[in-house]
Amino acid sequence: MILSQKTLVNKNFSDRRAINFYAGPGAIPLPVLERVHAELFNFKGTGMSVMELSHRSDEIQFIIDDSAKRIKKLMGLDDQFEIIFLQGGGSLQFLMVPMNFSQPGDPIDYIDTGYWTGKAIRAAQSLGRNLKIIASSSDYNHTSVPNLNEIDTRPGAKFLHLCSNNTVVGTQFHSFPEIPIPVIADMSSDFMSKQIDVSNLSVIYAHAQKNVGLAGTTIVLIRKEMLTKICEGLPEIFDYRTHIKNKSNYHTPPCFSIYITWQILRWIEEDIGGLEKLGKINQKKASLLYDFIDSTSLFHCPVEPSSRSQMNVVFTIPNETLEKQFIYETSQAGIIGVAGHRTRGGCRVSLYNGVTQEAVETLIFFMNKFAKQHSTSVTKVIY
Repeated sequence: MILSQKTLVNKNFSDRRAINFYAGPGAIPLPVLERVHAELFNFKGTGMSVMELSHRSDEIQFIIDDSAKRIKKLMGLDDQFEIIFLQGGGSLQFLMVPMNFSQPGDPIDYIDTGYWTGKAIRAAQSLGRNLKIIASSSDYNHTSVPNLNEIDTRPGAKFLHLCSNNTVVGTQFHSFPEIPIPVIADMSSDFMSKQIDVSNLSVIYAHAQKNVGLAGTTIVLIRKEMLTKICEGLPEIFDYRTHIKNKSNYHTPPCFSIYITWQILRWIEEDIGGLEKLGKINQKKASLLYDFIDSTSLFHCPVEPSSRSQMNVVFTIPNETLEKQFIYETSQAGIIGVAGHRTRGGCRVSLYNGVTQEAVETLIFFMNKFAKQHSTSVTKVIY
């Protein structure tokens, strides 16, 4: 049966939605989906979807500009940062950051906290930089983040790069180092999840598909004083100044992805009441799940409590067969995305902005029931 446009606009699909704990793309807040659904065929009286509008139209440029304004307002940035929306995901930024702020042979310092920082390090090394890993969590199997008080950067280093939240291993920096060189943070998996102090940060980048949008757009915040440090002679498309000058419209931007980001920013500001309130909601969700895991003998979180991520909760079951059964049964119950990263195994629950506390409580209820059913199937393990 072919549904008419009117039927599609009026149909309510919310009662068929899964409980989504995928690590990315992540859950989108239901109110945002409903707003997008309502104007999918006709955005602001244009008679067209956002997907059909010219990227040079006033409507698209408004969405881009207003998104940047809302980020500044929510984060309390005043006018100290430039904000642009790019393609290529966080992986392109692994190259653009060292290309813009260093030249071949220049010293650049990195903190290694696992899978994604490893990719960033290899990308920068491919450009011929004098890269040094000044701190690493590899000695502890990446179950904690390095102590920021022990960070010792090289005096001539152009910048320090770190990843604020590590989705694969479930660790997170809860503050940033105070050092004499610029700090550049990959915040792809915890950007806009809480209020942060940006005073020690010079550049922030985040692909949007976890907390604040869809795959397809990456948000980059650059402190204006950093623009004077950009190297000359870059290809235009790789030069941050090109995209700032052209207001994120140098070439066709990912219009629909930016539109979803705009809608989520509106939701954070108008429905939730800002990042401080959102941070408390996210903290509550994480605390509920960690407290439950710590209270059981079946589930175990290997991450040091002080380094635990509010976004990605990783845990194991001390029986591989039982672990596979748990993952299978959650999916059968409509609880999706609890399998761990393919390189790590175990289980992982991602608590991004679009995940509700009710969803977390439903998962805990299921986990508690599963633990009671299988408590005699495993020998209690002391970690």
